[in-house]
Amino acid sequence: MSFYTWKAERMKRYGVVVALAFFCALFLWIGQWSQLPVFSNEGSPRALTQGSDKNPNVALTFNISWGTEKVHDVLKQLEANKAQATFFVSGEWAERHPDIIKTIHEGKHEIGMMGYKYESYLEQKPAQVQQDLNKAKDAFGKLGFEEIKWIRPPHGHMDKEVLKVIENEGLQAVQWSINPRDWENPGTNTIIDTVLNEGSEGDIILMHASDSVKQTAKALEVILPGLKQKGLKFVSITELVSGTESETTQVE
Repeated sequence: MSFYTWKAERMKRYGVVVALAFFCALFLWIGQWSQLPVFSNEGSPRALTQGSDKNPNVALTFNISWGTEKVHDVLKQLEANKAQATFFVSGEWAERHPDIIKTIHEGKHEIGMMGYKYESYLEQKPAQVQQDLNKAKDAFGKLGFEEIKWIRPPHGHMDKEVLKVIENEGLQAVQWSINPRDWENPGTNTIIDTVLNEGSEGDIILMHASDSVKQTAKALEVILPGLKQKGLKFVSITELVSGTESETTQVE
């Protein structure tokens, strides 16, 4: 083999290595942004976004931070379809509307928190986040919910530092795997299509019951029986993860 042939072959192999390295780096970068944060386990604190796909369970979750009207429409649909859900509410809202919290609880739904004030934890120092969590726990405790363990940080905003504070307070962060963005009121059919097309075993579905949502209750008229037709069962977050393995990814 001549020197030039050998050099060409070497350059070719070097080019292949560089290309492979580039695509691997690109894959990892895309993966970092495509994955939602998932569950707390050994090592760095994490956030739950999905349960096991080995059981036909899905968790409907509803955020409430203001308003008192739309939540009743949502509850009526859940009752009509015998569907259980988990409601994430801010401590401040819960204090103002203990009667609605009682109604949610009496409907056999699970209660989770979104802190006390509905303000992004990424814009607060760790000590402020801790203070907000403690104030929320006090508020829910006075309403008879001393054992709340699930939290969805306001606006879903979190990082490793926020998750560490949450973990130190004995709480577990919860995100989602399906988001129809119902709070934007994109159209009833858009909400329905997103949930029914994407919904499958182990999913956590993010929806809202604040007064900003105008189409959610109507969409539930189709979503709830539609998911049942797919063989899926509605469960609380606690039941979704109980006795099963939950997927985990890292929160940066």
